Amino acid sequence: MRKFDKDRLILGLAGPVVALVVAIALTTVVLLVSGTNPIEPYRIMFEQVSYTDVQVLIVNQAGIYYLAALAVAIGFRMNLFNIGVDGQYRLAAMLSALVGASIELPGPLHILLIMLVAMLVGAFWAGIAGILKTTRGVSEVVSTIMLNAIATALVAYLILPKNFGVQPEGSNNLTTGEIAESGWFPGLSMGEGAGEIYGFTFVAVALGVLYWFVLNRTRFGFDLRATGASESAAQASGVDAKKMILTSMLISGAVAGLAGMPTLLGETHTYSLDFPAGVGFTGITIALLGRNSPIGIAFSALLIAFLDKSSASLDQHGYEKEIATIMQGLIVISVVVSYELVRRYGLRRQQQKVGEELAAGGAIKTDKEVAA
Repeated sequence: MRKFDKDRLILGLAGPVVALVVAIALTTVVLLVSGTNPIEPYRIMFEQVSYTDVQVLIVNQAGIYYLAALAVAIGFRMNLFNIGVDGQYRLAAMLSALVGASIELPGPLHILLIMLVAMLVGAFWAGIAGILKTTRGVSEVVSTIMLNAIATALVAYLILPKNFGVQPEGSNNLTTGEIAESGWFPGLSMGEGAGEIYGFTFVAVALGVLYWFVLNRTRFGFDLRATGASESAAQASGVDAKKMILTSMLISGAVAGLAGMPTLLGETHTYSLDFPAGVGFTGITIALLGRNSPIGIAFSALLIAFLDKSSASLDQHGYEKEIATIMQGLIVISVVVSYELVRRYGLRRQQQKVGEELAAGGAIKTDKEVAA
């Protein structure tokens, strides 16, 4: 049975806790410097959580963020920085919406087809970066950034009315056409006026459980973590590092493709110009804050979703809702700094423990020698 490591648990919690405390402290300083009440905005934001409709909005947004963060975390586990989740997510949502609106099937089959298209498109787009890295040594950071820009231009081109787009009468918006009701994912109603929780949010939870199981209870997960820790060591033990890199990018892209499904299948039922963007970049923040752990990512997703949705009413009380954006940015900076400090402290603590164990072992040997 694995021995409980108290120090490891404390160090694991220290990073995100320190990051949050520092982010709140710095945000408070910013509010003070700008001449704003440093306490009132927090009170207003926490007050919003008491409303059921805001709770539903937070949970729904957290589900979207959770999927995007899982996609990022899969790459992180392989020591890959998939910055292209946002492009993979939007291109997958757009093309799966096109397919979903062009056909009509029995409910479950229609939904499964839309999900399959989203996963294949996301995997294909991430796979380009994976192939470039394994065959030409191109950094995934550079290639995924470029692929984000290409995806943005491609979506803008495909949604034009002369191609596949539809312009509703009396509107300047462009859409892919509405998906038939058979392709809508049923949600959980929270009462009149409160809205409903996206049904796909529960799929996100299931994927989190699957992520944990594969990563910690399968050979593939072990190979993935081993390759991420040391590519040369993994190759020496018989793991095909290049194959693992490509496979990880494909899986990361497939999960990124699903990040658009809660909104597409649970609310809009079409892809349009005002479809949410920037989800992939927020996923990077959440994966970092959650330390790539499925539970940590869940709490981080809820935190960022809380900041997003509870800050919407700040401007009604005379405060800028950008306060939440400032806090999110400070969280990113604080995460990087605090994790590095915690890592260094952990190394020193580990070295200290090894030294103590060696010293204790030497003392025991000396006692035995004296007894002899």
